Amino acid sequence: MDLVLKLRELRRLRGLSQKEAALSSGLGEKTLSSFETGKRITSVKLAQLLALLSVYEVTPAEFFGGKVEADVFGELERLSASELDLVRELRALPLRVRTRVEEKLADVIETAQALTAPAPLCAVL
Repeated sequence: MDLVLKLRELRRLRGLSQKEAALSSGLGEKTLSSFETGKRITSVKLAQLLALLSVYEVTPAEFFGGKVEADVFGELERLSASELDLVRELRALPLRVRTRVEEKLADVIETAQALTAPAPLCAVL
């Protein structure tokens, strides 16, 4: 599993939006997005990576070892047949197209999560 996919899947497994992960790690949201899409992954600094791993509660040994893969594949085992079909269809797309679809899908999911999040309670004075 490559670095880009690991970063994106760790954030997703922790239930964090890009905005939340960026804020907690001290990175800019656009910077995190560019790492997760692979646009700037070659320029990630060690301090930035360590900050993200801290937010995701993963040690460097776990990140570069097999723990992330085990977590992701464990998640895959719980997918329904239709979810697995979507993953297979996505993986069959050319890389350039797949990357764009993944970006758009991530945006749609974040929007859906924001729309379905419970509204904060306001105190009545």
